Amino acid sequence: MNTPSGSDRQSAAPHIADSHDLIRVHGARENNLKDLSIEIPKRRLTVFTGVSGSGKSSLVFDTIAAESQRMINETYSAFVQGFMPTLARPEVDVLDGLTTAIIVGQEPMGANPRSTVGTVTDANAILRVLFSRLGTPYVGPPTAFAFNVPARKASGVMTSATGEKTIVRNAVYHGGMCPHCEGRGTVSDIDLTQIYDESKSVNEGAITVPGYKAGGWSVRFYAESGMFDPDKPIRDFTETELHNFLHREPGKVKINGVNMTYEGLIPRIQKSFLSKDREAMQPHIREFVDRIATFTACPDCGGTRLSESARSSKIKGVSIADVCTMQITDLAEWIRGLDEPSVAPLLKALGENLDSFVELGLGYLSLDRPSGTLSGGEAQRIRMLRHLGSSLTDVTYVFDEPTIGLHPHDIQRMNKLLLRLRDKGNTVLVVEHKPETVEIADHVVDLGPGAGTAGGVICFEGTVEALRKSDTVTGRHLDDRATLKPKVRTPSGVLEVRGAGLHNLRDVDVDIPLGVLVAVTGVAGSGKSSLIHGSVSGRDGVVTFDQTAIRGSRRSNPATYTGLLEPIRKAFAKANGVKPALFSANSEGACPTCNGNGVIYTELGFMETVATPCEDCGGRRFEAAVLEYRLGGRDISEVLAMSVTEAEEFFGAGEARTPAAHKILDRLSDVGLGYLSLGQPLTTLSGGERQRLKLATHMAEKGGIYVLDEPTTGLHLADVEQLLGLLDRLVDSGKSVIVVEHHQAVMAHADWIIDLGPGAGHDGGRIVFEGTPADLVASRSTLTGEHLAAYVGS
Repeated sequence: MNTPSGSDRQSAAPHIADSHDLIRVHGARENNLKDLSIEIPKRRLTVFTGVSGSGKSSLVFDTIAAESQRMINETYSAFVQGFMPTLARPEVDVLDGLTTAIIVGQEPMGANPRSTVGTVTDANAILRVLFSRLGTPYVGPPTAFAFNVPARKASGVMTSATGEKTIVRNAVYHGGMCPHCEGRGTVSDIDLTQIYDESKSVNEGAITVPGYKAGGWSVRFYAESGMFDPDKPIRDFTETELHNFLHREPGKVKINGVNMTYEGLIPRIQKSFLSKDREAMQPHIREFVDRIATFTACPDCGGTRLSESARSSKIKGVSIADVCTMQITDLAEWIRGLDEPSVAPLLKALGENLDSFVELGLGYLSLDRPSGTLSGGEAQRIRMLRHLGSSLTDVTYVFDEPTIGLHPHDIQRMNKLLLRLRDKGNTVLVVEHKPETVEIADHVVDLGPGAGTAGGVICFEGTVEALRKSDTVTGRHLDDRATLKPKVRTPSGVLEVRGAGLHNLRDVDVDIPLGVLVAVTGVAGSGKSSLIHGSVSGRDGVVTFDQTAIRGSRRSNPATYTGLLEPIRKAFAKANGVKPALFSANSEGACPTCNGNGVIYTELGFMETVATPCEDCGGRRFEAAVLEYRLGGRDISEVLAMSVTEAEEFFGAGEARTPAAHKILDRLSDVGLGYLSLGQPLTTLSGGERQRLKLATHMAEKGGIYVLDEPTTGLHLADVEQLLGLLDRLVDSGKSVIVVEHHQAVMAHADWIIDLGPGAGHDGGRIVFEGTPADLVASRSTLTGEHLAAYVGS
């Protein structure tokens, strides 16, 4: 039988299966999308642009990717679906041509204390097998090197699956967990200087714990216990008295003739403060807990998390603990130096895994780095690891700003990886603002024209060249280049940092100018965050604004998060002579039918949960009686439906004039969130919107020095100008602003640049430049200098 040659196959009529080369979206209405219809080419790199809040994430993540994942989940049995998250069908008429979607988002990794870079990738699993095969002396199977598995001994009757009974004595189950710190690597202690003043007696108010006031019951409990003299300064206590005061175990004593359980101050603090969820505490309690709790490396394992047995087994004189502390570039070299044919497949797999780290610009990390300390950009690139060597094709990869946290030098490398995924026959959808990544797109979709209710429309789709010529916000700003300031501000003083040595910093001494805009720059992993968060944040008068995500449920909204609802409720209460609690959808004023949600959630077992607007309140969240009360002619639900700009005008004059609310609305407007409605759930905000919401909240804090960690995250090119204006206003109002940033527009606008490097990991950690942006461009002495010079056109 003759088989057709390749040329015959090509000349034959195209197969009908090859005609499905588009993802078709018709009538998308998710969040702010306005009945949007679009066709996206498959097996191409499509970049979605538009101002922050224009609807990019609503289209890509909440419509296309969400429906793809929901349909895949439906292929599982009803039993399996019961264990999976239920995904509601997006608001869209037709979605056609979908392929399996793999989402690589920018959410930070869970801060589980047992989770490290090695455990969230395959690296630790392979290393454990390697050491169990090659390590000498032999200490057990792979679990013997796992710091999350304790070693156990058991005696008794063991019953097999067939019912056969065997008596076992001292059967050993191998695990590598350090028994002292239970695999955490750190042990917590209480700083005694923060819980009492040793120069005072108990009756004089020596106890400095919140709620323990001299004369109050909590203090009288100790003073009248008879365990020590309450009028004697604590520094004069005997060893027994100090033990009774601080550490005594619970026991019955008579206090004022009443039998009571007495226990030392430290166990009491551990029960009433340290055992509770930190996030649920009141701010002053949280501050106290942060002050008293100190974490030090475990003395038994030296912070390695592993038992002595696991650390004793070595390959070429190196233990698994030593291997995990190595920088990944060094570990890759060490693996390549092992020539063991018996484990060749393992070495090959581990080598490829570590090479992928280096390829993604993460070679400066070590496998023992806690995953909770990774930035959003680092976490996103680690999630990419498993996809780089994947054999899957015809998959839709969805990326949310993959260039976050990347220096311009590293963005080129990221672009190559995106193109590599496309060239394997995959559809790559990227939500992005950086022009360097927009320029590599095969197809661009621009949403807008504005944000929030002013967005949700497709303004442009086509090639990058056509985008440049289009009269859209993105098209006009695509080739924007900031210019260097002709004159920089003069510092009013300096903030001294001496001997900084956190992570990869090499005993760094630097004077950070105050009263000006300072940009801290350098490639990813050069030590910027270690310098600023390790040596500047936490000082008196320093307000730090970092990348941690906003915690909020679907009940939270900009009004509740910023504290704006408080003055609004009080204004309504005062105008109507009723309680403020009536004007909260989370309190007494909530609609009893939907409990203030505005929608009714109907659980249908293993089917998707259906959300329908509440029939009683019509989605307004308040009971009818509350909506009778008005302020300035509006009820509370109408006020929460207003945009920030409308509310600013409403609370700025007339009967509704409320200065406290107006001040918060001014700050929201300042950070470019004028279009946001006050009652919009936080869960529907984009990454850029959430970050600016945090900035508006932090601006109210008292402090002379503001530290901002990559404030351009999620900002469109047009929004960056507004951010620079805001930073200028902060500095001109007398604040000192320190920005950790990769965006060249912010660097060019700064008064002073501190550049770290020259490379990442142990190739970084040094100050390679200090001076004005003009001096850096003129010298081009660093990678940052070269890219900044190219950006400003010098």
